[in-house]
Amino acid sequence: MDQAYRDATDKMEEMGVQLEYILGWQGGYLGHPEREEQRLTDAYSAGYEDGQEKNTDNFANWK
Repeated sequence: MDQAYRDATDKMEEMGVQLEYILGWQGGYLGHPEREEQRLTDAYSAGYEDGQEKNTDNFANWK
């Protein structure tokens, strides 16, 4: 993992961001396939999209 990934994960955990968002962000950042449709949540989907874009601006929206 690169340092930006580690820093973002630490920041989300310190901020108390929802776990589903964190998992989505990590998966999107790393390029993993998205979850099956029946397992998607709003938080996961938002995190996945932000992770794909390597966007860290929306963390506070998912506390």
